[in-house]
Amino acid sequence: MTIDDLRREIDRLDSDLLRIFNQRADFALKIGEIKKAQGLPVYDPAREKKIFQRMKEENPGPLDDDAIVRLFERVIDESRRLERIMTSKNQT
Repeated sequence: MTIDDLRREIDRLDSDLLRIFNQRADFALKIGEIKKAQGLPVYDPAREKKIFQRMKEENPGPLDDDAIVRLFERVIDESRRLERIMTSKNQT
């Protein structure tokens, strides 16, 4: 494969990631609505710990486990931020 071929594959994967990140955010918003209705907090450290552990167990590399956790921390932080924004918009 050429560099251009590889870059096209990366671009395709980036588009897939974008779609997946937004699907995940949609689910997080739905969970946020349920949490709000049940009076549960947005932040669930036990759940996040389980996610990180599962991702490390499933990680085939080449990214090391610390890198995977950092990536998922960011994804989860953004989902949590979105939940808070939507919750505050619905309160006004």
